Amino acid sequence: MDTPAGSTRTAIAPASGKLAVLLPGLGAVATTLIGGVEAVKRGLAKPIGSLTQMGTVRLGKRTEHRSPLVRELVPLARLDDLCFGGWDLFPDSAFESAAHAKVIEPALLEQVRAPLEAIHPMAAVFSSEYVKRLNGTHVKQAASKRALGEALREDIRRFMKENGCSRAVMVWCASTEIYIEPTAVHASLAAFEKGLAESDPAIAPSMIYAWAALKEGVPFANGAPNLTVDIPAIVELARKQRLPVAGKDFKTGQTLMKTVIAPMLKARMLGLVGWFSTNILGNRDGEVLDDPGSFKTKEVSKLSVLEHILQPHLYPDLYGKFDHKVSIHYYRPRGDNKEGWDNIDIAGWLGYPMQIKVNFLCRDSILAAPYEH
Repeated sequence: MDTPAGSTRTAIAPASGKLAVLLPGLGAVATTLIGGVEAVKRGLAKPIGSLTQMGTVRLGKRTEHRSPLVRELVPLARLDDLCFGGWDLFPDSAFESAAHAKVIEPALLEQVRAPLEAIHPMAAVFSSEYVKRLNGTHVKQAASKRALGEALREDIRRFMKENGCSRAVMVWCASTEIYIEPTAVHASLAAFEKGLAESDPAIAPSMIYAWAALKEGVPFANGAPNLTVDIPAIVELARKQRLPVAGKDFKTGQTLMKTVIAPMLKARMLGLVGWFSTNILGNRDGEVLDDPGSFKTKEVSKLSVLEHILQPHLYPDLYGKFDHKVSIHYYRPRGDNKEGWDNIDIAGWLGYPMQIKVNFLCRDSILAAPYEH
């Protein structure tokens, strides 16, 4: 195929060699991913929920019945090529962390004990200023945020060398940080790197991980609603390094329901009067989100999903004035089993009111883990 005038081709290297999957945050989501991959590799479970492993792509006309699996059509890394590593503010192995999270049932977890016990987290870049409900014991100390970033870069290089990896990707699986608005330090790469050297308080740990990854030629995906990669400085670095950045939360629980129901309302031109959402959750994520600062980050993300889909500036009569309320309650007995209630007030023909009610009993990490690959 000819390249259009004025455009350039992007050469994509084949998926060869071992792929380091580097995970800041070796908690419930990350260990559910790792344990799940190991279980699938051993034929102990099916990769349900994974687009790359179970999804298909239709080729040609429907009548041709050509629908190969995504993993057969696209040259993706094989599960056997994945090499997991990560950082955490606690020194527990991936097996110990998974056992504590209680997501994977003990009988299955025991069958993948060996590979999970072999994974020990590197010391994290962490500060309780950004995640107030946690206090880490396995945390890097350095003179500046720039020095912390350089320590992460050294971690990446050492991990890849010791494990014989030819390439890597980093996926943020750590906690939701406090709400941060863009400031001058985020406006350019030069300002950001100056801020790193000066330990600017507007530079959160997740941003340091993203910077270190991109500097080392490693793509970065953000699994939390943090500001992280939504700043000009990180976008500039990504373009300079010709690397992708992606993500704004895994959006696999209540927000997933919003991304399903909101397009339906818009497709039928039904009005939205109000959307009330509440959740109970007992894992580490629920504990972190019990803090108002971290919760605000999540709340803004949930609202932005509705605004992005419904486009109130184009449809002011339908979506210009809807109320949106979100609450998340930490309830320890539920553990990773999350429950979300939604009450959605909508308007139909002639403005007549109707309601949709959703009660979603889900498993937080079970939904999030396959989304990572």
